[in-house]
Amino acid sequence: MKRYHIFLLLSIIGFILPNILVVQESLESGNFLLYADPVATFSAMFANRISSIFAIDLLFVTLVFFGWSFALTSAHHRTRLLGIWAATMAFGLAFGFPFFWWWQAHVRESR
Repeated sequence: MKRYHIFLLLSIIGFILPNILVVQESLESGNFLLYADPVATFSAMFANRISSIFAIDLLFVTLVFFGWSFALTSAHHRTRLLGIWAATMAFGLAFGFPFFWWWQAHVRESR
């Protein structure tokens, strides 16, 4: 199994695992993919100190990932990088980070 296959598998797992709970929450609350009611989403994210710690940590790491991936990619691949960032914002860092590595490994392999 090539390295980029492992990254693709990790991105699929990173998509499925958190989004099982997202779908459950969407069905129970009507807050579709947690974007239909952003005020409720942020209220729940910062409902107590423990969830606030995890939310701040995740938001910070996501910003670091965006800056790091921007610095790592060459200028001619930046349009595809915006798609990866959009997917990260839509589906989470557990999907976006390994998907970025799959993309990087796939680009290197095709050269």
